[in-house]
Amino acid sequence: MPSLKEIKTRIQSVEGTLKITSAMKMIASAKLHRVQATATALASYKAVLSQIASAACSDPELAVASPLTADHKERRTATVVAIASDSSLCGAFNHNAIRELEQTIESLRAEGFSQITVWPIGVKMAAAVRKAGYASCTDYVRLGSALDYGKSAQCAEQLMSSYASGETDRIVMVHNHFFSMGHQAPKHYTLMPVAVSDLAEGATKGETAADYIFEPGAAEMLRALIPYALRIFFYEALTDSATAEHAARMIAMQTASDNASELLDELSVTYNKRRQQAITDELADITQATMN
Repeated sequence: MPSLKEIKTRIQSVEGTLKITSAMKMIASAKLHRVQATATALASYKAVLSQIASAACSDPELAVASPLTADHKERRTATVVAIASDSSLCGAFNHNAIRELEQTIESLRAEGFSQITVWPIGVKMAAAVRKAGYASCTDYVRLGSALDYGKSAQCAEQLMSSYASGETDRIVMVHNHFFSMGHQAPKHYTLMPVAVSDLAEGATKGETAADYIFEPGAAEMLRALIPYALRIFFYEALTDSATAEHAARMIAMQTASDNASELLDELSVTYNKRRQQAITDELADITQATMN
């Protein structure tokens, strides 16, 4: 059995761990609230953008000629933007995103895409991509940690240029989606080619559509609106992943803190029992010596 000194050392170690996990939970909570504020503001902007797009798409005969909506007939090259975190201690967050990336690549290969390039965002994702041996572009690995719209727009512009020029035939996003504090799950979807109907998905249901007058016309407005929308979609993916990450880290640190508290209680009980046993043994030795 461990000695009193060993148990006391273990208690001090667990107490130190408990302080660290509690502090990390508080930090994750603060970051989560900050990212959620950004996501709320972004949702308001996107809702108005979607209402304009919804009004423009009201004409069933509307045809929009844009290189970003054109479906490439070739199934040759694809780009996958995969988002994870820069650090660990967030449960299965990174593992789920990496597994979703692997499944997405398998699906693209089954469709006939022979050249697939991964754009990892997040140190953990970049390490997994490098380990798997995928062709990659590592220019934006740190993009998710800063949540800088300017840099995000720059990355989105590069992706749009790549698709419009025919350098890539499809662009797919992979990241964890924030459903609630206790539920974050990976998802993947096609970013380009973009469907015009996707631009109107964020429009508020049940509200009376505003009577917009488009000059020179709805098709020209939508064609100009598409690059703005794609930049918003891309930044929304970054904020969604960041929200899911901080929520996952909060849950992981809360679980670790609860486990540490339980272990601390068990060690305290064991320590007290061992100390009482030691005192009893000493009294027994004293009594035995007196009797002798």
